[in-house]
Amino acid sequence: MKLLRYGPAGQEKPGLLDAQGRVRDLSAVVPDIAGVVLLPANLDKLRCLKLDDLPLVAGVPQQDLRLGACVGQVGKCIAIGLNYADHAAEAGMAVPPEPVVFNKWTSCLCGPNDPIQIPRGSVKTDWEVELAVVIGQGGRYISESEAMSHVAGYCVMNDVSERDFQLHRSGTWDKGKGHDTFGPLGPWLVTADEIADPQHLGLWLEVDGQRRQNGNTKTMVYGVRFLISYLSQFMSLQPGDVISTGTPPGVGMGCKPPVFLRAGQTLRLGVEGLGEQTQVTVSA
Repeated sequence: MKLLRYGPAGQEKPGLLDAQGRVRDLSAVVPDIAGVVLLPANLDKLRCLKLDDLPLVAGVPQQDLRLGACVGQVGKCIAIGLNYADHAAEAGMAVPPEPVVFNKWTSCLCGPNDPIQIPRGSVKTDWEVELAVVIGQGGRYISESEAMSHVAGYCVMNDVSERDFQLHRSGTWDKGKGHDTFGPLGPWLVTADEIADPQHLGLWLEVDGQRRQNGNTKTMVYGVRFLISYLSQFMSLQPGDVISTGTPPGVGMGCKPPVFLRAGQTLRLGVEGLGEQTQVTVSA
């Protein structure tokens, strides 16, 4: 299934993408694509629905029908840094002996085609296409052998980052990761049964039509199975939590000389099987 949230910002309704690429309304079935709705038993119930019986929503998604972040009411958005060896190299940093973990504040999450704000005072706003994992069944101390049974699905994330705030303003990376609009999520949540191997997905990003990132999740240092188990040693994972798993090389910081975003540019990005995003940059 491809689950989504559509409508004006802050007023999104739950929906489902049918085989013809049209949106079907789920408002009479579930309150949101969030929380306990993502538990395995509840996803199974959604799979049993007769799509023709669901109301058809007017408009073409990502054209004249706005999509919001594909998961609502997210409790935690956990991100992993330096998780592709070639990206660590371009950043001039060593591959970490354990995953680098940081937060993206949930207030940064937005729709896949919403504008990205360049923060006031920013000089180094950057892009990062990533595979995001959405938790279904929560848990603590999850074994690697059981980890994949805790996945509701996958989606595209643009881990937008302000490098000066992240690296040069003292303290943790979080200052440069959580500005409003720094977490476009979607267009849809593709349930785990539709993705045969999350460690073999192409991902790419373009800025103004120029390909900047072109990678594959097979080159992750720490894979999805390990990350779920690892994170669950430090916190409980709960339904609807989002884990953004790191970016391949090609970010602006790694260009020679470095290249960063300015207002008026267009980003396109995607992950194989999970859809695409398009954003225009604007001044905050």
